[in-house]
Amino acid sequence: MNIRKRQVAVVGLAMSAVLGVAACGSDNEEVATPGGGSTTSAISCATGSITASGSSAQKNAIDEWVKKYQQACASSSINYQSVGSAAGRQAFVDGQTAFAGSDSSIKDDQAANAAKRCTGGQLVDLPMVAGPVAVIYNLAEVKDLQLSAPTLAKIYSGAVTRWNDPVIAADNPGASLPDKAVVSVHRSDGSGTTDNFTKYLDGVAKADWTHGSGSDWKAQGGQGSKGSDGVTQTVKSTTGAIGYVELSYAENAALSTAKIKNGAGEYVTVSTDAASKGLGTAKIAEGNDLKLTFDYAAATSGAYPIYLVTYEITCTKGLPADQAALVKSFLTYTSSADGQAAIANLGYAPLPSGLAARVRSAVATIS
Repeated sequence: MNIRKRQVAVVGLAMSAVLGVAACGSDNEEVATPGGGSTTSAISCATGSITASGSSAQKNAIDEWVKKYQQACASSSINYQSVGSAAGRQAFVDGQTAFAGSDSSIKDDQAANAAKRCTGGQLVDLPMVAGPVAVIYNLAEVKDLQLSAPTLAKIYSGAVTRWNDPVIAADNPGASLPDKAVVSVHRSDGSGTTDNFTKYLDGVAKADWTHGSGSDWKAQGGQGSKGSDGVTQTVKSTTGAIGYVELSYAENAALSTAKIKNGAGEYVTVSTDAASKGLGTAKIAEGNDLKLTFDYAAATSGAYPIYLVTYEITCTKGLPADQAALVKSFLTYTSSADGQAAIANLGYAPLPSGLAARVRSAVATIS
């Protein structure tokens, strides 16, 4: 079964237990279906215009959601700018956007400053887009590359610089590896994808990865590119390159992806169903601020170990009334069964049903 068919099957299973979208807004709001066709749950439309910005990893999902929402709700306008998670969080802090997309939760001074916008309410991190982080590479001679966390750590720290290095060969017994330079490509901008990728390395390869984790790339060497689009294009145009991006970018660019060794000792092909198995081990915070804690070393058979969840960061109260209504309506749709199913063929994994229900409950408090 190919990846897209598996994604549809996963959505059917994972979403069967998910509740329908809850209606929101005032009684005189339009109730429509995406694209005007039949659907299992209606969008309760809100009018007006909002701007949001942030994560490039969720851009393809947001673009699809905005298209379907605006087809159903002609009197609305949602403008999402893919500027990277760090810039998106700061734009929200500065009051420039109605919500921020971020591949890591907002924290420290940024969280304290953002909370000042939420008069009478709460600053919330709402998991919305889930998916694996694919390790992409450009090496025509190798069709089924396998990599463990220590090997990835050595590549990205600069300890391994040739594709036929014994370290890579140990992960790929019997493979014919070329004597070519390894070009490691990372994000040059503040990135939640980088944060999650380095959390993975820091979590399971500490002996070989001494740079910790964070949105900004800290290791020396390698080549930086802006945004997931930039990393994808650099890898695609550079022989011997390796990079990390959200799966949809790898699929859209038809790039090779490496199998990654998980905590059970298996080399697993990147896919949404395999990522869902990994995400199923996440610990969810109490209350409506739904920050997640991942266990990248979990010994779950079939689980792909590198993944991320993009949060939509906003206020339950404190936004201008017209913005709050549209944010609530839009995020109610994106967290619904229909919303999650709409992005299944774009390389994203559906939110586990229990987490999706928690997200919808938190969205319902926006006013």
